[in-house]
Amino acid sequence: MIPVNTPKIYKEMFTLTNQALHSGWLSGEGPMVKKFENEFSKFIGMRYGATTNSGTAALHLAIAALDITKGDEVIVPALTIASCYFAILYTGATVVPVDVDEDTYTMNPKLIEQAITKHTKAIMPVHLYGHPCDMDPIMRIAKKHHLYVIEDAAEAHGAEYKGKKVGSFGDISIFSFYANKIVTCGEGGMILTNKKSLFDKIDHLKNLAHSKKRRFVHDTIGYNYKMTNIQAALGLASFSHIKESIYKKQTMAKIYIRGLQKISGIILPKEQPWAHSVYWMYAIRIQKKKFGLTRNAVMKKLAEHGVQTRTFFFSPKTAYKKMHLFQTKSYPVAEALEKEGLYIPSGVGTTKKEMQIVVKTLQSLHADCI
Repeated sequence: MIPVNTPKIYKEMFTLTNQALHSGWLSGEGPMVKKFENEFSKFIGMRYGATTNSGTAALHLAIAALDITKGDEVIVPALTIASCYFAILYTGATVVPVDVDEDTYTMNPKLIEQAITKHTKAIMPVHLYGHPCDMDPIMRIAKKHHLYVIEDAAEAHGAEYKGKKVGSFGDISIFSFYANKIVTCGEGGMILTNKKSLFDKIDHLKNLAHSKKRRFVHDTIGYNYKMTNIQAALGLASFSHIKESIYKKQTMAKIYIRGLQKISGIILPKEQPWAHSVYWMYAIRIQKKKFGLTRNAVMKKLAEHGVQTRTFFFSPKTAYKKMHLFQTKSYPVAEALEKEGLYIPSGVGTTKKEMQIVVKTLQSLHADCI
């Protein structure tokens, strides 16, 4: 089986984790944590970085640090992972989805203003599958309506919008370092900001909100969201290869474009002129009428040939149906994408030979349908 995502294990991972072990620092207060925070935030172009034990924890802390709570609303895209929705719900605030753009699969800026109410506190753009959101109009709208911007760049390490790295636009940005990410700690996340007051609050909240004057005395509800020194060691090792990892992702995209662009019924991801995508996952769409098979049928056939795939994220109506949420509104683009979208093997550790097998299998499946 060719996994949908194969991570890359670097020799530096063994070296740095051994150093962390021999140092005796196993907890979230070790020196590699601070080093990772400093190096990654500098790479993105933000002043302050606070590590967490997951991207979801980073989102929750970001929202909590902005004092978003019950009665407040946060605008999110209708196509993204549940972490974005749950992090808002953890605080008691209300999630307000808006539909996405058909080409980028990211939040459609044209739909944001009509979703704003007197209760809106923030906009959460998500740079999906490695492609940036159209940030200029989002930032203009946020400024006009005095809203926070919480940038979710979990899937877009190193991606750029008009020459500037994503994760450097918002009041707060978050990253995930899950095993399938370009930079990985196995599990982990980070929050970036240029505001010292926000950083101090985040750093305080993530470590049980101990009082500065006296440990075990708490001035508010805190969380145990710290990243360990060993996780940070893995992150530093992975981060040291970020440029070659991004190059590998873009080379992967070229292989898939060459092999799949002429197949009728496969829609390839479109990189906008203002974007520098890092193709975290190579996300394609299957149109049954032209290809000859449904998306689900293609995924089944690929699995039979030893190729693992994943569907796109689901629209709110599907993803939260059992929770009885978001059932009264329609999100046409997201609902269409959830039926057509899948991503194919796209890991930093996925080999050229494996990508070629994926291409040939899809070519063969289409040929059988003609």
